[in-house]
Amino acid sequence: VQLQASGGGLVPAGGSLRLSCAASGSILPSNTMGWYRQAPSNEREMVATMHSSGLTNYADSVEGRFIISKDNAQKKVYLQMNGLKSEDTAIYYCNLHHFYGRRVDFWGQGTQVTVSS
Repeated sequence: VQLQASGGGLVPAGGSLRLSCAASGSILPSNTMGWYRQAPSNEREMVATMHSSGLTNYADSVEGRFIISKDNAQKKVYLQMNGLKSEDTAIYYCNLHHFYGRRVDFWGQGTQVTVSS
């Protein structure tokens, strides 16, 4: 499985960005796609995920500001980020995971999001 992310950039506080991620390869029908982020000196953290069933999960810090959506047919996942804050500055990674006996994770290359205050 390969993941190609795009859409990062520099945006002023309060602005919006939309991240996109396209998946290719052998993907099981039951899977979860989403976004994680890592700021300098921080651990990588989950931002938002969406299961192929449509079930979503958001970090408390982005709930109400970010919206994850998915195009199952196109194997794409999007993250609409609104009301961006300086603390949202991080490298954002696209993730896909499925269970094949155990959890198997695939990662995109990361895209930088910088929010200027």
